[in-house]
Amino acid sequence: MKILVAFAFVAILASLAMALVYMMRGGAPSSEGQPRPKGNMARALAFRVGFSILLFICVLISWKMGWIQPSGIPAGA
Repeated sequence: MKILVAFAFVAILASLAMALVYMMRGGAPSSEGQPRPKGNMARALAFRVGFSILLFICVLISWKMGWIQPSGIPAGA
């Protein structure tokens, strides 16, 4: 489970970095004279949001199934 969560965080950060790259390169014309495809930044950010929601749901399901246990401050303290 820890490997899955670590992979998910890496994927979320990678998609955020790709959105930054698309944002920084978005206004410059391509070297071949071809127009750049539009929507790459929005697609990368949508992937990040979707992957974050999927990770949250997986953590909730894992907690309900008993695969992971909460730790830290006890409830009501």
